[in-house]
Amino acid sequence: MKKRLMTLIPLLAIASSAWAGDDTPTALSNRDAIVLVQEHANFVWTLVAACLVFFMQAGFALVEAGFTRAKNVINIMMKNLMDFSMGSLAYWAVGFGLMFGASKTGFFGTSGFFLSDYTEGGDPWILAFWMFQVVFAATAATIVSGAMAERTKFSAYLVYSVIISALIYPIFGSWAWGGLLNGGGWLEKLGFIDFAGSTVVHSVGGWAALAGAIVLGPRLGKYTKDGKIKPILGHNIGLAALGVFILWLGWFGFNPGSTTTADKSIALIFVNTNLSAATGSVAAMIVSWITFGKPDVGMSLNGALAGLVGITAGCANVSPSSAIIIGLLAGILVVFSVVFFDKCRIDDPVGAISVHGVCGAWGTLAAGLFDTGGFSISVVSVQLIGIAACFAWTFPTAYGLFKLLEKTMGLRVTAEEEMMGLDLCEHGGNAYPNFEVYNYDGGGKSPDATGERSASMRLKRPPEPAV
Repeated sequence: MKKRLMTLIPLLAIASSAWAGDDTPTALSNRDAIVLVQEHANFVWTLVAACLVFFMQAGFALVEAGFTRAKNVINIMMKNLMDFSMGSLAYWAVGFGLMFGASKTGFFGTSGFFLSDYTEGGDPWILAFWMFQVVFAATAATIVSGAMAERTKFSAYLVYSVIISALIYPIFGSWAWGGLLNGGGWLEKLGFIDFAGSTVVHSVGGWAALAGAIVLGPRLGKYTKDGKIKPILGHNIGLAALGVFILWLGWFGFNPGSTTTADKSIALIFVNTNLSAATGSVAAMIVSWITFGKPDVGMSLNGALAGLVGITAGCANVSPSSAIIIGLLAGILVVFSVVFFDKCRIDDPVGAISVHGVCGAWGTLAAGLFDTGGFSISVVSVQLIGIAACFAWTFPTAYGLFKLLEKTMGLRVTAEEEMMGLDLCEHGGNAYPNFEVYNYDGGGKSPDATGERSASMRLKRPPEPAV
């Protein structure tokens, strides 16, 4: 303690002389020292937050794996790995320049490709800022994976991951956030509020996921010919729950880290983020309890994510009590949204469209409705314009891309490959080598025309030890 106190005394002396308004040369250098300390703290906080957001990749992978069947786990892990790996290269080469390069039109950047704005001896803040932004780009790309799970060709998905990271996400991002480095996007100039990306990140991913799910069509056995919904259960809810907790933790980098500044403003953002997530989870649990007769764990987990997505836009400009309302409505909305898309025969194994697309739109609107600066029709109108612009850009572009992939290299695996599982057919592996994964047919014949049932696992007994 004594050693720490002796270290603090010079810093306190520097601060007191600078803040007192002393204009001597010594005081001016002390002020410079304080500025330098703050600048270094900003770098550290931004990069730590980037690490937390990167860790969300693990959360997304576990959520998707847990909510789907054991025969597709390797495929899911590979998609989430490549989302970040290939997405990082695409964002470095093209995406970052389109999003934050100099822009005269406010529609996309025209400089900074291949990190060319940073040269040896240049401003290192560009590197720190790029690192924080690339993990956001990866988040937008990986959202789509869950909605397209269990039936997508791996090669086609790789192409999509590159294009969303290089083109689809960055162009809309430039409209809303381009002024963080250069110029300013047209939405940003209108006063669009999306502090950490309810629309820029989550709705972009959600609407692209909607396009992918529509083009692919539902999984085999999901809907009967007479229109009934047949649940396809996930193989490991424990993995899904762990994934949600990891995502919740990562959001403490996602939202507060978007300040890119190590100061006291992050306290409110932390609190708002947590309150909205907690309320969303409770609300979804209660609604599912009333609707289905039991407190559904999947809906409750998605309720927490809905609350997190919902507060992302307004986390810095709403009060804690408003954050609770935002999370409450997000938790309710996600349950009815999941049911709605299911009734529309849009098969989304993890609820990504509802969590990210629908609740992202709600959170963006809520940032205007609950703005601590006061309610304003003009502010809410701009929020609605941003929500509509996101859908108008993302959905048709992603839909066209998926249709193109479908017509050229193929987007969906064959029925036989889907029933056998993507792990074996696409990757030649088995995520659970000590277990046998099979579709139980109840006596040698398929229970329905597709032969699909939720995957079961039977433990293989190890060989008896030699005597």
